[in-house]
Amino acid sequence: MSSPRPLLLQSPKTPGRPAQDFAFSDSISFSKMGSKSPMESQSPFSIEPSRNSSSHRSLAQSRGSGGNSIKEVNFGDFGSTPVRHGSRGNDSEGFSMSMSQREINDEDARFVYINDVEKTNERFEFAGNSIRTAKYSIITFLPKNLFEQFHRVAYVYFLIIAILNQLPQLAVFGRTASVLPLAFVLAVTAIKDIYEDWRRATADKIENNRFASILVNNQFEQKKWKDIRVGEVIKVHADETLPCDIVLLSTSDPTGVVYVQTINLDGESNLKTRYAKQETLSKIPDKEHISGLVKCEKPNRNIYGFQATMDIDGKRLSLGPANIILRGCELKNTYWAIGVVVYAGRETKAMLNNSGAPSKRSRIESRMNFEMIMLSFFLVTLCTIVSACAGVWLRNNREKLVEIVFYHKKDFSEPKVDNYNYYGLALEIFFTFLMAVIVFQIMIPISLYISVELVRVGQAFFMTQDMQMYDEASDASFQCRALNINEDLGQVKYVFSDKTGTFTENKMEFQCASVWGVDYSNQRAGSSNELDGYFVQEYGQVFRPKMKVATDPELLQLLKSQIDTEQRNRVRDFFTALAACNTIVPIVLDTSDPNEKLIDYQGESPDEQALVYAAAAYGFMLIERTSGHIVVNVQGETLRLNVLGLHEFDSDRKRMSVILGFPDKNVRVFVKGADTAMYTLYTCFTLTTAINEWSSVLYSVIYTAVPTIVVAIIDKDLGRRTLLKHPQLYGAGHRDETYNKPLFWLTMIDTLWQSVVIFFVPLLAYWGSEIDGPGLGDLWTLATVIVVNLHLAMDVIEWNWITHNAIWGSIFATWICVIVIDAVPSLVGYWAIFNIAKQREFWLRLLGIVVGSLAPRFVIKVLSQYYCLSDIQIYKEVEKFGDDGLELEMNDFSEGREGRI
Repeated sequence: MSSPRPLLLQSPKTPGRPAQDFAFSDSISFSKMGSKSPMESQSPFSIEPSRNSSSHRSLAQSRGSGGNSIKEVNFGDFGSTPVRHGSRGNDSEGFSMSMSQREINDEDARFVYINDVEKTNERFEFAGNSIRTAKYSIITFLPKNLFEQFHRVAYVYFLIIAILNQLPQLAVFGRTASVLPLAFVLAVTAIKDIYEDWRRATADKIENNRFASILVNNQFEQKKWKDIRVGEVIKVHADETLPCDIVLLSTSDPTGVVYVQTINLDGESNLKTRYAKQETLSKIPDKEHISGLVKCEKPNRNIYGFQATMDIDGKRLSLGPANIILRGCELKNTYWAIGVVVYAGRETKAMLNNSGAPSKRSRIESRMNFEMIMLSFFLVTLCTIVSACAGVWLRNNREKLVEIVFYHKKDFSEPKVDNYNYYGLALEIFFTFLMAVIVFQIMIPISLYISVELVRVGQAFFMTQDMQMYDEASDASFQCRALNINEDLGQVKYVFSDKTGTFTENKMEFQCASVWGVDYSNQRAGSSNELDGYFVQEYGQVFRPKMKVATDPELLQLLKSQIDTEQRNRVRDFFTALAACNTIVPIVLDTSDPNEKLIDYQGESPDEQALVYAAAAYGFMLIERTSGHIVVNVQGETLRLNVLGLHEFDSDRKRMSVILGFPDKNVRVFVKGADTAMYTLYTCFTLTTAINEWSSVLYSVIYTAVPTIVVAIIDKDLGRRTLLKHPQLYGAGHRDETYNKPLFWLTMIDTLWQSVVIFFVPLLAYWGSEIDGPGLGDLWTLATVIVVNLHLAMDVIEWNWITHNAIWGSIFATWICVIVIDAVPSLVGYWAIFNIAKQREFWLRLLGIVVGSLAPRFVIKVLSQYYCLSDIQIYKEVEKFGDDGLELEMNDFSEGREGRI
């Protein structure tokens, strides 16, 4: 057989004998094998007559006498060596054990006595089969949840603020009021975490209370999953999920083969084959006593490896990955399978790979933590300036401190005069610094975190209700399993993948082929007849492949030609390789027409499925597969090809090999390899605040939180159709156009300007007037809330009644709260809003504050949108007014932000 070679290049022929060798777009090559050749001498296969067995619902089961004849190999010509399945063989003799199957030391082994639970658990009590994926318990919830929440820098900051405010020397706000914001945020997040963990606990309960068939007193009885123990014999039926890791003993297939789906383990929806040992196939546990010893490795996380031996009936059998089925696998195309439990519960490979529900952090949250640190440095700088100014003032007024209100350096209320409420210059400066931290705590927006949490909940609701995310085939809707990373959804910047299935949903389609240097990709199917595909008609019924494949007219004409040419034979061998060299299982499906059946090809690889469907379209239809033979209909002639040796694809060899016995008594080897393996060319100075303490608390909870949450949930840049039509628009997220460090610092400058206007305009306007601190505080509160909400309104893209209610309703709610608070006689600032609002100048100054604060941002926003259009802005205009024939040149993902028309 020739060595691997590049696509479209003819390879040299095997010395000593003409060989037919081909390569094509998926790098399939094969050769005939007559006398002993280099391939034969190196092959690990041995040859035997195949067993007469059947597969689940195969076409061959319904075939009677007459019609097309089935030619069969004379087995006497092939000797009597057992069929060899390479590394996944189902016999136990002939091969020396590989490195992964060497004898296990007793110290590193687990001894499982088949159908003897007590003896199995005599030395060590192995884990039960109950599982737990919930993160918390009643005892651990509070400390563990608080520990996770305080990973957020802002939470630590507000905890320190709350503690400082409890000290009499530093009490700026009421002690209760200072604790409420942090307690509220922690409580809301904890409730969300409790709900998520409750869902996990509910799923655990459902899982643990499912039933399985367990052998008890020589008969199978129903038993809850959580009660299954190592050593018990279990029976699993078709379409059932494995409750634990089992070593196969027998299956409904007389050859011992079983098909499983491992989507719950590795995400693969295709079928994989597992095998029971020949020595245990005849054992019927519910009719005869079965016993033996499985000596296996200790539990580990390797789902692709298994090392064990089995002692049964005086024989020692080697076991490997092909003999074990793991928890979470689903039995397919097999009526039943029986095995012995070797790993249960938390010791199963699936659970060992489940490290629990992780505490996930989104990219935005990580960036928020960084920005909180930056704001903290800014806060420390501001507080340092304030405390330094306080120190200067105290030094300059040190002689007056006895008489100045608040300080009262001396206490004359008692006969003995003592220092009162004054601790010396150094401590006063230090206390001023700490009080400034408390007063300016609003600079660190604790409401931002609770807003983000609520936005995630709202986003999750809309995503789960989105009918565009509903999959009709599986009757499944969108599920949001982790609310912490909503904003990272779809923001894929780099993809590391070992297979194309990640991008193609594992849906492959055969396009073209090259056989012996002849490229058949120039012509494509152009008529509907060519799309009808090949079909087999036997005994009054028509059998068609489930999936249609477009065919090449030239290839079809060559295959139908009656002239025996060398190229025709090469093409026939090519498609024979496609139909035979695979692990595909053909399944017969009923249709609405009782005279027509569909053949569905299921297997481990979508590549194999596509190639087998292509072979069927060209007249090489795989009809039946067992571990001993396959049946292929070739241009109307049904051939039974005996599988004399099989070595499935693995990551080391990067190819699959099969030895087939043909009806003409020839033995041939077919090899199908991966691209990388077959063609390698491609490749008075106080900090007494004028703002009421309750207004400070409500600012983060009521005054400004709701609009931010509503806009974040329902506002969007562009419509779904535009984004699907122009996916390059997602590049704005990859390039961080709307949220980046420069924009963050520009926003800080803008907010600094707004702060200066909001603070100094009222202060200077009412300087020397009868308006006191609480009145100014109400004006500052109202001006701040109006400016913040209008600031947000300038960024809203799509207005609707919800957005209007949220923004204008928030401003209205602020007025109501300020009026109610100032109407309570026991609170500081009683009737302040009524005293200041009755003056006409109040309303003019409020309007001036709002205009002056937002004017720079408004001007810059208008100019930037007029002269520096982004792609998103351009397409927003297109959505609004229509394209009118405009030709738009769009930026690449990695390019800058400038859009062009």
